Amino acid sequence: MKTILITGGAGFIGSHVVRLFATKYTEYRIINLDALTYAGNLENLKDIENNSNYNFVKGDIVDADFINKLFKEYKFDGVVHLAAESHVDRSITDPLAFVKTNVIGTMNLLNAAKDLWKDDFTNKRFYHVSTDEVYGSLGEEGLFTEDTSYEPNSPYSASKASSDHFVRAYGETYGLPYVISNCSNNYGPNHFPEKLIPLFINNIVNKKPLPVYGDGNYTRDWLYVIDHARAIDLVFHKGGNQETYNIGGFNEWKNIDLVKLLCGLMDKRLNRKQGESEKLIAYVKDRPGHDLRYAIDASKINKELGWEPSVTFEQGLAKTIDWYIDNQDWLQKVTSGQYQKYYFNQYQN
Repeated sequence: MKTILITGGAGFIGSHVVRLFATKYTEYRIINLDALTYAGNLENLKDIENNSNYNFVKGDIVDADFINKLFKEYKFDGVVHLAAESHVDRSITDPLAFVKTNVIGTMNLLNAAKDLWKDDFTNKRFYHVSTDEVYGSLGEEGLFTEDTSYEPNSPYSASKASSDHFVRAYGETYGLPYVISNCSNNYGPNHFPEKLIPLFINNIVNKKPLPVYGDGNYTRDWLYVIDHARAIDLVFHKGGNQETYNIGGFNEWKNIDLVKLLCGLMDKRLNRKQGESEKLIAYVKDRPGHDLRYAIDASKINKELGWEPSVTFEQGLAKTIDWYIDNQDWLQKVTSGQYQKYYFNQYQN
């Protein structure tokens, strides 16, 4: 039985990866490690929490002693590392928190894996999940490839770029078997409502303003989170050692066009007059270091591993809207902070 550590498994992307691995690979033992900070929510995994091959461990990757003990106890065969501070606005306010989690935390995991596997790297794998933001900003043309040079422009992307470099360095220096993936903007169910799509869905439901940075012409590539989990599964199991894979949704949207599409879909879903939600759009002061455009060339993972998105953006967005409308209780618990009581009620009583 392989034992796989998934860090950040109670978060948005992590919870979908944990669910996929725990249900698809019943012969694996899946250990979900999460510090349960504001974005970690164990209610995301209520449907599998009693699976015999799944265990949750509360802990912080910044705590080196704790991480070393965890690796010695479970003797992991593989790591899927998703735990990260990820919100750009928060990184501008508190950049050191991003250094601690994204850089020091990754270093602690690398050291623990190296020490555990040093005598035999056979069938071991350290998978580091990163972001396209490490590449910086694109102009009107071009795509990020796996060979694009790093030019991070925010404290968040700088911290992720640093952790990417350390993973590669451990591969070159110590022979640690690793893979890295850099993904575009994710969306879908269970997303903490600080990011654009879940925030705006919630605001439209409650008829609150929709704050759009600058002129709204910033462009992003959007990836349905369940498709991202499928890609992570493929990279972990079939990707080449010391390789990097870019994962994107093959669809670019200017923020303002996305918001207008979302408004139209929400008006239809909520039986409101078409155009009603667009009136909530409010242009706000731009944030510092705002990258103009991200766009992923995902041809490598498509050609080598056969991955491609399962839904168009319009289909994925409709599924996402339906999920949030049908799970208002989840959204209310998250926005009120009540979800943070779940761990205590489930594991401490």
